[in-house]
Amino acid sequence: MKKLIALALSLLMLTAVFSACGSGGTTLDDIKKAGTLTIATSPDFPPFESLGEGNVVEGIEIEILNTICEKFGVTLTINQMDFDSVIPGINAGKFDLGVSGISVTEERKKNVLFTDPYCLAAQAIVVTAGSPIASKADLTGKTVSVQTGTTAEDFCMGEGYDVKGFAANSDAEAALVTGKVDAWVIDDLTAAEMVKAYNAENGEGSLVILSEAMTTEPYAFALTLGSDELAAEINKIINGMVSDGTIAAIFEKYDAPYTAPHN
Repeated sequence: MKKLIALALSLLMLTAVFSACGSGGTTLDDIKKAGTLTIATSPDFPPFESLGEGNVVEGIEIEILNTICEKFGVTLTINQMDFDSVIPGINAGKFDLGVSGISVTEERKKNVLFTDPYCLAAQAIVVTAGSPIASKADLTGKTVSVQTGTTAEDFCMGEGYDVKGFAANSDAEAALVTGKVDAWVIDDLTAAEMVKAYNAENGEGSLVILSEAMTTEPYAFALTLGSDELAAEINKIINGMVSDGTIAAIFEKYDAPYTAPHN
């Protein structure tokens, strides 16, 4: 009898554990109780995230999140890290949201839950002035720099290019301008921002963005798997901001062209 009771108690405890694991994720109630929405980001991705005065993180996604936090009645807590640490941090439940110009892919969906997209972006090819590379076809057999953990890295490796990965986009850019690689592949809006800044200091046309885009991808925020209720609440706000033009206005504020998602 004692063994049966012990077994029953063990099964009850296991059921409780697996029920807790099954519910998983973060809820809106969790966020409100904590009084803050905690995000993980790599702030080297202008105009989405970058460091402003006093090393304060600013950008398009931060403005979107400030609106979300305002509607939730909470503050925004920002944790800075390399891009390739963002999704693992979300997957481990260390943060509420991963926010760093994250493209939605089927592979990433295995590890995190995505909100509805808020925009579409493309991968751009950046070369130095006078480069013989004029299109994607010219990258065959060439060395390409990318930020580690990005879809640019996945795509370029899939194409069979000689890929050099860097923790920061600024390092990937430096590899190009110092001749260590033949081209740099990066999301188009960030390419435009960083190339504009580089050319302002080093001469117009020093870096060139090719007109041919590599891929088109939706951007969204990443949550821990099981956070469906929180994702649904965030989606209501995101879709409202897309519909009423708020997100388009934020992009315009940063002089960035906006392509709405197909939500």
